[in-house]
Amino acid sequence: MSVPAAYLGIILIWSTTPLAIQWSAQSAGFSFAVMARMVIGLAFCLMLLAVTRSDMPWHPAARRLYAVSGIALCASMLFTYWGALHVPSGLISVIFGLMPLATGVFAALWLVERTLTPLRLAGLALALAGLWLIFGRPWPGADRHALGAAAVVAGMLVQALGLVWTKRLGVGVSSLALTTGALTVAVPGFVLAWLIFERAHLPAEMSVQAGAAIVYLGVLGSVVGFTLYYYVIKHLDTGRVALIALLTPVSALLLGQTLNRERIPAAGWAGIALIGAGLVLYEWRVLRPLRRRATS
Repeated sequence: MSVPAAYLGIILIWSTTPLAIQWSAQSAGFSFAVMARMVIGLAFCLMLLAVTRSDMPWHPAARRLYAVSGIALCASMLFTYWGALHVPSGLISVIFGLMPLATGVFAALWLVERTLTPLRLAGLALALAGLWLIFGRPWPGADRHALGAAAVVAGMLVQALGLVWTKRLGVGVSSLALTTGALTVAVPGFVLAWLIFERAHLPAEMSVQAGAAIVYLGVLGSVVGFTLYYYVIKHLDTGRVALIALLTPVSALLLGQTLNRERIPAAGWAGIALIGAGLVLYEWRVLRPLRRRATS
């Protein structure tokens, strides 16, 4: 596989994921949309395991890993899909762009890693100021914007916590086995949520757009995207990998405005700019070598 092609594939998939989430949740109902996506993703993972004849460890340590990952995935996606009903899709990508910051904070608190340098703390402060701007201003046509944004932030924090907890467990399994195990644990939770929130009713009317979005997310968003990401991590330095978190929100915002006619007020753009500046400061140590190469 070509590394540049994999890199571009990640940016494309992660840029379109928030828009696909919103399209599917608005038309099919948020709990059905996420359940259908994850069922498709699990079926695809099981097919890949069979085709590649890959092993899936099932010893106690692996089961604990799957349980932690699956519970975090279930809670994170339920928050995110509900929030997607009330905020622009581009904002979802911006908030999830804060994952490196949240992961760094959790790692410092839980794993006692010395990752929070003064420069990174300054970046974290800027990003939090950006979030405050976004939360503190109602957006046109979004009466429940604050609750929706809070739900997406909660989803991002749960996912970051799950990543740190997974690292703490330190169980070595393949990315395909981990994804399959997490989905195996998470899918019953999504089915339960569908029973609670929508009483197991199938959507009365579901657009072709929503159906295509669910399939797209089930195959590309849940499986292929993460496979490409792990592949890129193995072949590129951390600076280039960190750029993904900076590029994806920009492209997602542009897609939301172009394809979904989303309009972001000035205060929202100011908050997004502060978050972007915070991310640059936070990742400055790994981005600086790229700047040196570009100017040499």
